[in-house]
Amino acid sequence: MPVRPEWRVIVALSATLAEFSRVGVGRMGWAWVGSDGAGWQGRKGGRYRDGVQLDLDFVRSNFPAFGRPINEGQSFFENAGGSFACRHTIDALTEYYTDFKVQPFSEFESSRRGGELMDRSRERWAEALGVEAREVVFGPSTSANTYVLALAFADVLGPGNEVIVTNQDHEANTGAIRRAAERVGCVIKEWKIDPDTGLLDIAEFEALLSERTGLVTVPHASNIVGSENDVTRITQLAHGVGARVIVDGVSFAPHSLPDVGTIGADVYLFSLYKTYSVHQGLMVVRAGLMAELPNQSHFFNDSVADKRLNPAGPDHAQVGSAGAVLDYIEAFHQHHGGSATDDVRAAVASVSALWRAHEDALTPLLLDALADRDDVRLLGPATLDAVAGHRCPTVAFSPLAQDPRAVAHALVERGVQTSSGHYYAARVLDGLGVDPDRGVVRLSFVHYTSPDDVARAVDALRDVIG
Repeated sequence: MPVRPEWRVIVALSATLAEFSRVGVGRMGWAWVGSDGAGWQGRKGGRYRDGVQLDLDFVRSNFPAFGRPINEGQSFFENAGGSFACRHTIDALTEYYTDFKVQPFSEFESSRRGGELMDRSRERWAEALGVEAREVVFGPSTSANTYVLALAFADVLGPGNEVIVTNQDHEANTGAIRRAAERVGCVIKEWKIDPDTGLLDIAEFEALLSERTGLVTVPHASNIVGSENDVTRITQLAHGVGARVIVDGVSFAPHSLPDVGTIGADVYLFSLYKTYSVHQGLMVVRAGLMAELPNQSHFFNDSVADKRLNPAGPDHAQVGSAGAVLDYIEAFHQHHGGSATDDVRAAVASVSALWRAHEDALTPLLLDALADRDDVRLLGPATLDAVAGHRCPTVAFSPLAQDPRAVAHALVERGVQTSSGHYYAARVLDGLGVDPDRGVVRLSFVHYTSPDDVARAVDALRDVIG
């Protein structure tokens, strides 16, 4: 009798947790501690009881989308394009639009409180990411934030500089930087992926560095290949020659909110709407670089850190509600045994660890359904492969005998909410020898995805591609 996917999920989850209990994962800022203080522990506490597993019922109860008729009988696998919002985010937006939707920072009550919420979001996210509040910039999207950042760098780079980019990036993180560098006469060096695996070799990056390197841009994780890059090591190497580093964390942050302070990058960007929050981009620009880059806003905002790289007025309601997702994370943390006295960074580290354990139990089931087939090319590693670079649950594949659009359509008909396309990663697909115009199919999930969801996707793939 064949083993059902959902039973393999249970076995995989148990094995994954057992493995984590043995080794821990220091790179993420958390580790497993022994029986004297048993549980997951972040940098400053955040300890869970021994052997704790993610409570999926609790998690999904905090996401209203799962209870809506439009999603009944459906499994959501388009998370890399934007996650569901947690109820804390939805409630915060509703409250802001109802009570505080006026010009903020004046003396009357609704204005004062609206401004306080905006400041509070910045302070909360700074603590969560391990940085200073003055280093946090909210903008309309990561694409827009990167575009403004590129304009600013164009004023401090010149013909004597080299700029290192990759062909593993989402176009938002590489296109604007390339254009700005070309405009001011910089030499652009491309750190290329392996055409078979889609991975970046850090030894090749070291060979590209020189005393003329002024700027490096790199993804924390690819939105096609899924594998994480060792951005802490990359940053250290770049800083060794005096270069600045921009890290695109859009495809990483939904799975593990980063400790940006420990990573050390000069700029770290991600999208809040992909991390269960509002439709905004969050950009951390470390204080030293913030002072070095020229003002991109009104002249009278030159000394206002959170406005210097934001030429437009902020979306008050979105910014004021941006910190609400951290209330969800703290509630998650306490529900799973964390202390109410733990700071936000500790909660984030411990919660991220449990998110990862849950996702890692499910990811191999999708990979196994697509790997080693003659009619499908799986893009990226076929395993979690923590040594070469841990794989996030973003799984893209190229059906060789069928049109990707037809495959995506057939999956949607079977209750698997997904799509096809190049996902703004045309350079990645080209580097892998895949026609960007033809595109690929992508299945992406996060910590609220259930074993039943993965079983539905595996069964649907079996029906559609055989």
